[in-house]
Amino acid sequence: MNNPIGHVPNLELWPIGNCQVSGLTDKTGALVWGCVPRVDGDPVFSALLNGDQRDAGIWRFDLEGQVSSSQEYIRNTPNLVTTLTADDGSAVEILDFCPRFERSGRMYRPVSYVRIVRPIAGTPRVKVVLNPTKNYGAELAETTHGTNHIRYIAGKQSLRLSTDAAVGYIQEGRAFRVEADTHFFLGPDEPFVGNLRETVRSMEQKTRKYWQHWTRGLHIPLEWQDEVIRCAITLKLCQHEETGAIVAALTTSIPEAANTERNWDYRYCWIRDSYYTVQALNRLGALDVLEKYLAYLRNIVDGAKGGQIQPLYSVMGQSELDETTAAHLAGYRSMGPVRRGNAAYKQIQHDCYGQIVLPTVQAFFDRRLLRTAKTEDFEALEEVGEMAWKMHDQPDAGLWEFRTRQEVHTYSAIMCWAACDRLANVAERIGQTDRRVYWQERADAIRARIEKDAWKEGEGDQGGHYGASFESDYLDASLLQMVELRFLSPDNERFQSTFAAIERDLRRGDHMLRYAAEDDFGAPETAFNVCTFWLIEALHLAGRDAEARTLFNTMLSHTTQSGLLSEDLDYETGELWGNFPQTYSLVGVINCAGLLSKSWSEVR
Repeated sequence: MNNPIGHVPNLELWPIGNCQVSGLTDKTGALVWGCVPRVDGDPVFSALLNGDQRDAGIWRFDLEGQVSSSQEYIRNTPNLVTTLTADDGSAVEILDFCPRFERSGRMYRPVSYVRIVRPIAGTPRVKVVLNPTKNYGAELAETTHGTNHIRYIAGKQSLRLSTDAAVGYIQEGRAFRVEADTHFFLGPDEPFVGNLRETVRSMEQKTRKYWQHWTRGLHIPLEWQDEVIRCAITLKLCQHEETGAIVAALTTSIPEAANTERNWDYRYCWIRDSYYTVQALNRLGALDVLEKYLAYLRNIVDGAKGGQIQPLYSVMGQSELDETTAAHLAGYRSMGPVRRGNAAYKQIQHDCYGQIVLPTVQAFFDRRLLRTAKTEDFEALEEVGEMAWKMHDQPDAGLWEFRTRQEVHTYSAIMCWAACDRLANVAERIGQTDRRVYWQERADAIRARIEKDAWKEGEGDQGGHYGASFESDYLDASLLQMVELRFLSPDNERFQSTFAAIERDLRRGDHMLRYAAEDDFGAPETAFNVCTFWLIEALHLAGRDAEARTLFNTMLSHTTQSGLLSEDLDYETGELWGNFPQTYSLVGVINCAGLLSKSWSEVR
């Protein structure tokens, strides 16, 4: 069944995962995206980017006579249930999950996908279509088989499907009647140990229990609880637990807008994005993510040896992420190119120094952490601070990663200020008065430079505003973060004037652009979702809570059925664009819900 008539790929996708591997299932229950042996690996499930060739890189169950499908997560888990119904009333239920639970004193999170097909009405007949690809869609995986398994040789990674379904039916693509629960375990190329049925069911129950207990420990707002929980679980799925790295999204090359070639690989750890992710999860009390990420940061800082910090690294800490294109993948809706790697690793972005210091500082103050920070950690962090001081007034590519121009970006300078300011706080905490004075003087000097060079006086009846850079007077939504970073108070006249200018120039109805000026690819065509959430936060700080709540509910109305958001949104049609699920956007949901929710005390 090649790309059925009327089928247009979209971002109505449901993530599953276990913090080692992840997958995206579409609204028909087909697994259309998934990489092994980790998130930045070869997409063995590549149908999302295969253009019209949707039978390659896919795992789906075709129900004969199917007329409808519905989906939902098992409450407070990423375990997904898809119900397929046929025209004669027959129906099956597909339960998808990636195992994750404690076993033998450590977390069991194998490179595996598990699917259980359960008949729930009538006499359903299904055909299993399982066609992993290799080498970024270049060819189908070769197969061999045994009595109860099929082996898929996908380049360097071989996978084995263990099942109690008839292997011959799967190999020959024949439909068969599902008369009892049928189990599929696609995992490492090794014999499946134990009774498949009992073991898989036990895995699902243990995985469900793990996630529900993890969710139980979250400190959530009274309102929008389901939305916050779903975003929190998905943010955790974006962490590669082995190292602690947090990826910006689970996909590559979903364009920011149609036919723009703004297609990027987001399966890497941006220091900036990760800062916002751990900040949001900290507000919910999910310290396990922070602790893992701090270990990742310590390794990054050690590797830099006091030198330049890159804006992004691989989940294993690799620094070189050469950008190439996958010639055999047509792209999302055939809108290539499909990129592998990201040349932004070569860019200079000075905001990263603040984004390393800010999450690390918590370890000096938070007594809940298993590993609190030590004096040597402060000394290592001071090296990062020295780079922030050295670079605060030097040109960079900015947080939006311009590829062809550099300026002294105001957001980057403020992040350098924040690095020095927070180091002063830490020095006071650990009793190093001389270092507190040292870092405070540097923070004050950076502040003075920002106030002098970033402020642009207004003309006529328009008030002044901070510019996106020292050299230019165009506006950038990241300036709304000046309050969040404690550079300014919400009642500061300069902030209020800047907010008014941003709202006037960058707001498009209920949505917000990053900037309106042309960049390397022309003028932006879509709103940037996290910027809309920054607008909502600013409205709240300005005392415009009713408007903020209305805009927040509008943004929630644009989420997928799975309750998630991508990076961008067409502010005229409401269609989602950009990589999915985007950590930035999920952070916005969590932060705004916390700000706008009624207090728990109101129901006690």
